[in-house]
Amino acid sequence: MTVSVLNGVHDVTTERRPVPVPGPGEVLVRVLAVGTCGSDVHYYEHGRIGDFVVERPLVLGHEPSGVVVANGPGATLHEPGTRVSLEPGVPCSRCAQCRQGRYNLCPHMRFFGTPPVDGAFCEYVALREEFACPVPDALGDEAAGLLEPLSVGVWACRKARVGPGSRVLITGAGPIGLVATQTARAFGATEVVVTDVNAKRLRLAADLGATGTIDVSMSSLAESGYEPDVLLECSGVASAIGQAIRLVGRAGRVVLVGMGGDEIPLPLAHVQGFELEVTGTFRYANTWPTALSLAAGGEVDLDRLVTHRFGLAEVEQALTVATRDDSVIKAVVLPGA
Repeated sequence: MTVSVLNGVHDVTTERRPVPVPGPGEVLVRVLAVGTCGSDVHYYEHGRIGDFVVERPLVLGHEPSGVVVANGPGATLHEPGTRVSLEPGVPCSRCAQCRQGRYNLCPHMRFFGTPPVDGAFCEYVALREEFACPVPDALGDEAAGLLEPLSVGVWACRKARVGPGSRVLITGAGPIGLVATQTARAFGATEVVVTDVNAKRLRLAADLGATGTIDVSMSSLAESGYEPDVLLECSGVASAIGQAIRLVGRAGRVVLVGMGGDEIPLPLAHVQGFELEVTGTFRYANTWPTALSLAAGGEVDLDRLVTHRFGLAEVEQALTVATRDDSVIKAVVLPGA
């Protein structure tokens, strides 16, 4: 099969590798679509994210959909020909975190496209069968892959306990901010205000359900007068985080979703004086059924996020297109193209 390989910083090539053989309890999946993510771009640009360092050639890509083509020994959940969305992280299922249902925090997690585990910018992958989620015909291949970023939005809204009547501020109108916007509305939020510096993205946020937008390149967030009870921070910009937290009302909830620097200034007096809950998120757990329901039911539109498409030989273009085109929301790699 053909795979796209990150050999090092700014060094992507294609090569031929054997098709993987599904092991016990695994399925072999022909990959149909893979979304590109900011973490893929970060590995391309820097060769590492925190403690995860690219030390040998790595296949990126962790937002895949595909079709089951074969079952490994003992795998019985999916017939060949079943279209699936792949949850790209496989935990050990034995550690304390897994046993308590927090498998996203499993210290032994093997996650697609995270060193040293290869991802899905290739033609075939093998995965434990329970992490392949069948999708209905009404959901396209690209949208099926984007259940992964939608799961990030679902997890963030769960962590923030978004529900009917919630007033939500979302900082950052990138792909995660846009799925979080739609998820918050689907969860019952009465108000969802989205901030960004990109007017095109803010218009899309409004189209997708935001009740208000703020272009922070034109006006100060601090002067907006908005007082949310939930902040979903999806920008990762340190200066934006501090300003946004200062707006959150008493007993509010702050969920840090975006990945910026290792440390950020925290307005501690406001956090303590208003008794804010501040928490981070790391991926997701048990979100695929909800994400599938939201997308298949039309409450979340994932197809609107896809702006650019590339083949396996063009992965480097997919990872760098945002430097050339400010209209980019989500670039998708189509291995069969």
